[in-house]
Amino acid sequence: MRRLGRWILALTKWAVILLLICGVMSVFAAAGTYIYFSRDLPKISSLEDYQPSVVTTFYSEDDRKIAEFYKQRRIVVKLSEMPKHLIQAFVATEDARFYEHEGIDLYSIMRAFFKNLEAGTIVQGGSTITQQVAKSFFLTPERSYTRKLKEAILAYRIDRHFTKDEILFLYLNQIYLGHGAYGVEAAAQNYFAKSAEELTIGESAMLAGLPRAPSWYSPHRHFERARQRQIYVLNRMVSENFITNSEASEAMNTNVTIEKRPNWFQETVPYYTEHVRRIVKEQYGEKLLYTGGLRVYTAVDIEMQEQARKSVEKGLRDLDKRQGYRGPVRHISRKEIEAFSRKLQEDIEDQALHEDLIVQGVVVDVDDKKNKTTVRIGKNVGVIPLEKMRWARKPDPEVAPGVIRVQRPGQVLRVGDVIRVRLESWDGKNQQWNLSLEQTPRAQAALICMESDNAHVRAMVGGRKFSESQFNRATQSRRQPGSAFKPVVYAAALDKGYTPATVIADTSIVFTDDERDFTWKPDNYDNTFHGFTLLRDGLIHSRNVVTVKIMQDIGVDYVIDYARKLGIESQLDRNLSTALGSSGVSLLELVRAYGVFANQGIRQELVFIRRIEDRNGNVIYEAPEEKESVIDKSTAYIITHLLEKVVTEGTGWRIKALKRPVAGKTGTTNNLYDAWFMGYTPRFVTGVWVGHDQEKSLGKNETGSRAASPIWLDYMQQILEGRTERVFPVPDNVVFAKIDAKTGLLPNEDSEKVIDMCFKEGTVPERRTKTEDEIADTDDFFKKGIQ
Repeated sequence: MRRLGRWILALTKWAVILLLICGVMSVFAAAGTYIYFSRDLPKISSLEDYQPSVVTTFYSEDDRKIAEFYKQRRIVVKLSEMPKHLIQAFVATEDARFYEHEGIDLYSIMRAFFKNLEAGTIVQGGSTITQQVAKSFFLTPERSYTRKLKEAILAYRIDRHFTKDEILFLYLNQIYLGHGAYGVEAAAQNYFAKSAEELTIGESAMLAGLPRAPSWYSPHRHFERARQRQIYVLNRMVSENFITNSEASEAMNTNVTIEKRPNWFQETVPYYTEHVRRIVKEQYGEKLLYTGGLRVYTAVDIEMQEQARKSVEKGLRDLDKRQGYRGPVRHISRKEIEAFSRKLQEDIEDQALHEDLIVQGVVVDVDDKKNKTTVRIGKNVGVIPLEKMRWARKPDPEVAPGVIRVQRPGQVLRVGDVIRVRLESWDGKNQQWNLSLEQTPRAQAALICMESDNAHVRAMVGGRKFSESQFNRATQSRRQPGSAFKPVVYAAALDKGYTPATVIADTSIVFTDDERDFTWKPDNYDNTFHGFTLLRDGLIHSRNVVTVKIMQDIGVDYVIDYARKLGIESQLDRNLSTALGSSGVSLLELVRAYGVFANQGIRQELVFIRRIEDRNGNVIYEAPEEKESVIDKSTAYIITHLLEKVVTEGTGWRIKALKRPVAGKTGTTNNLYDAWFMGYTPRFVTGVWVGHDQEKSLGKNETGSRAASPIWLDYMQQILEGRTERVFPVPDNVVFAKIDAKTGLLPNEDSEKVIDMCFKEGTVPERRTKTEDEIADTDDFFKKGIQ
């Protein structure tokens, strides 16, 4: 027995020694493993200055959101701005022992280890929230034990270095929750169109169910899966005593509405925001734009911008209809109508039909006796009365003689035609839509509107539809302005000693260039010479020859330098045709130039951005209030006065319908390629261009007056409605005098027409018009073409 006892004692002693040796070896192994895998691990102190990639947001003039730009759509919010139940939902689901462990949950790790061992592969993880933070910030997403060891080491360090709330702040702002949303704030906006602090328990539970597989449980794509996952999260919250059974039941029985997150860039003011995006990128770089969390406050007025889009669309459709009907989108057989309608119904299922919407439909009946056409729009039916399609004559009847005015529907449509229609109104009695025939315009247009007092650009449209063409015709295009350039020439002349009463001979003139074997004979639009013409009439009635002669007299270089002062930066050709707007300029440049006239000679740079703040709210840019007087007030006012007469007496006659003080000028180029109207009231300067991207005629008689000014008028009528009427202020050094409309001199008792003109002080004509008796005794008093 003693021998047995000694053996047992010796065996126990060696076992203890062996265990001690194994323990020491394990400690050394663990230490070695820790040291080995700790090599090159990043320092967690970098988390103290958490600067993640954050959304840059653009705002309108009244601080409404209009656009977002980002690489990761993340909006950082404080933990205190998140509801308690949102935090609890994530903790209950992702890491129930979060407040108990030190960054690593050994129980969860062992459970996952045996599950993976049983499966023969990695099927489950034991990651804590802290480990997820470590992986998200410092490691790759690979699934390996090496990465898990590094993750555990980092998690332990993070837990020792940061508080639990600080870790949750990092986690809830960093985590990816699907559809481009990083963090709970972006996800709340993505799925529920509200901020995180407004989330209900049910909505919070649905978000907390996403980290496991954001695509699989997406409420947008797989609502039922998201719903089942939400129920799981709610049950976990009950198990952890975060909420009661009754609160969970109420959340389960409350419908969660999933909202479609607006595409801010495409749907609000795309041309404007794209222009601002380019400016910010150029000044601050791509990285800061897409990751810096900038807050860019623009000058755009959302309602004015929307009205600009509508006016451009309306003007282009009216122009297009004046050119005639180009035929259906396509034609299908009667057998294909049913299948086509089913497919069309699927296409329009996502958008509710409403008044003023333009959609495709297929003609199912043409009734010439009742003068109506029946159109099927998916499962809906509509009727086009004859009056809503009378415009649909064949294009260009001079080339292809045909119907000038539609007399019956059968002249235009037939069964099987796939056409575009506008939903005018719903006929509840007959359960059908009242429709009008439409077609997609081919021409393009651009519009810029700025407030003259501060040069803030309130609206900018760069084309008919941004989704089809991102090219901004308001800023990126250079087109011939035609007669819209003439006010620059006339303003330059006023500063060279001319007055509105100066007489110029509107007679034939020929310019030759022997070196290039070139001959140019300018002509007026009406192909008529008008003899001796007052400068005022040359501008009011847009006389080409008068304008060219003025430029010849004052000098091409002088006019070009003058244009530069007004803000025209494009290359201007050093020849006399520049007087007629033959050199391409941008709409933006012309608006800036006309803004000088509207603002009493003061030039200001157009303001698209009011200020920019960094992610911390520090102002890094503010629009300068720089104003430069570039021409005399009297010159600016006289041009304004003359441009008012363009509206009341000249080519801008359509604008009289505004019934307010307004100055403006039409512009039309050769072959009717470009149509312009540049105009301003005492408050707003607005410019409109209409044309084709690939230069071709807009159509017979489609001048600036007919094609562009209606867009300008429609827009200005809408934005000025309800605003107080203003008048153009008259400078102190401007005087008015009655002048003989024929001679430009003081009138006499024989003067047939006397008009009021404004002059710079000291330039009123001193001579009196000769009477008929005096003229009979002398030669023609016009000794020179220019007085």
